[in-house]
Amino acid sequence: MRLRNIPGAKETVAGHSACIPEESAPAGRWQAIFGNAHPIHVEIGTGKGQFITTLAERHPEINYIGIERYDSVLVRALEKLDARKEPLPNLRFIRMDAENICAMFAEGEAAHIYLNFSDPWPKVRHAKRRLTSAEFLKRYERILTSDGEIEFKTDNTDLFSFSLGQAEQSGWKVSGCTWNLHRDAAMNAENVMTEYEERFSAQGNPICKMILSRRHTD
Repeated sequence: MRLRNIPGAKETVAGHSACIPEESAPAGRWQAIFGNAHPIHVEIGTGKGQFITTLAERHPEINYIGIERYDSVLVRALEKLDARKEPLPNLRFIRMDAENICAMFAEGEAAHIYLNFSDPWPKVRHAKRRLTSAEFLKRYERILTSDGEIEFKTDNTDLFSFSLGQAEQSGWKVSGCTWNLHRDAAMNAENVMTEYEERFSAQGNPICKMILSRRHTD
């Protein structure tokens, strides 16, 4: 599906106070940016921002950073933020490609990573681009704390199977797993839905979810 271009999106994103420029190289400086030492949670592929905005509202004791590669998508998240009556000082965004994530965070700087309905990159030759590939898991291991976790949700069962295999291959512990999130009371207890999840689950499509932790923390 072709991404709809929104006139002025690039300029809006670049000039918004909640957006941290990728070229500013914020790795190691997030405590200074937020003005506190709260844990940092990162969503890669933040889309229109419903998920991360909801979390930031519910958990002021956590700092949230949303990463999105497309200006025309990120601008919708910023509009959602601007429409709020109360500000969210614990929420920031970066317009960037996730491949460069290690330049954005110092080693052990992030406590949690969320991957929600990531591009499945269905062609085999594009497998390394999947956000749950072994290549990306190596990046996450570098920036996560020793007890850090990854949460991954998708409606694509092929991608979910691939991701489970990559996690095992890469030495991650699958500390939670379900092939039908909304019928799993324990896994769904505090679930926050994205716009995509709301739409597809309403059509009866099961949502898969896994939680990964670093095996050496056992």
